[in-house]
Amino acid sequence: MKAVILNDSGGTEIFSLREIPVPRPKSKEVLVQVHAIGINPVDVKTRKGGALYNSLKEQKPIILGWDISGIVQSVGNEVKGFKAGDAVFGMVNFPGHGKAYAEYVAAPEDHLAMKPGTISHGEAAAASLAALTAWQVLVQEINIQPGQHLLMHAAAGGVGHYAVQIARHLGARITGTASASNASFLKELGVNDHIDYTQQDFEEEVQDIEVVFDPISGETTKKSLEVLKPGGILISIVGGVKDDHHAIIEEKKALAKNYLVHSSGADMAQIAALLMDGIVKTHISHQFSFEQFAEAHQQIETGKTRGKIIVNVF
Repeated sequence: MKAVILNDSGGTEIFSLREIPVPRPKSKEVLVQVHAIGINPVDVKTRKGGALYNSLKEQKPIILGWDISGIVQSVGNEVKGFKAGDAVFGMVNFPGHGKAYAEYVAAPEDHLAMKPGTISHGEAAAASLAALTAWQVLVQEINIQPGQHLLMHAAAGGVGHYAVQIARHLGARITGTASASNASFLKELGVNDHIDYTQQDFEEEVQDIEVVFDPISGETTKKSLEVLKPGGILISIVGGVKDDHHAIIEEKKALAKNYLVHSSGADMAQIAALLMDGIVKTHISHQFSFEQFAEAHQQIETGKTRGKIIVNVF
């Protein structure tokens, strides 16, 4: 099979396309013929030597990627929930060695869900890490309630555009930050109030926010804590909550923490139901071929991607 190998950390020129053996599924794994792959910022950070690179660098060959959608080819002898021919999707082995940049992936059964028949493999692959992050943060970490006011940063991005739709479904009021070019997109997603971060300082536009979803970090985290109401909640998915924020967190009596998504087939099944019913939809802004992983990474690095990008395999 073809696979994209990461030979070292660095720029996109270090990728190499190779033929390697098709993996054999273990007893609780399924072998998936991959039809589409989702690309995420963590892929880029890991390729550059950050994020998960140190935990993967001794596991040769390093094959990046975690988000897949495809068709089950065979199953391990203890697999109960899937059979050959099933269309499945999910985020595989995160945080760990997903090995998704390949034509075939051996994935744990409990990291996958059945792909809804109403969406494409591309839409399903895209709705893995990003949608799973949004679900786990909003439902499991925050337990967001109807009427709560959510400040969603980068609301037009990969995680953001799923989070807005999920929060809208759960009855939250949503203020989203994004550039002016994304204003109509945010309205379609369900954002109540848009803040153009290129022209407006969000901390001057909102106060007493109950919930902040932070995929940016840095000054954005600090300013978000300042607009949080007493007893409010801030969750950062990029390590934005630092020790030097302790004083304001104590003053606000806030719940502020960092969160890292984890693979879960059960959670993917919840997302699958939302996708099936059209409650959540994937927006794909760019598509690439299997030979264009470098270009896909370069697009993510612009920091301007609306929704998601995917790589088509079959």
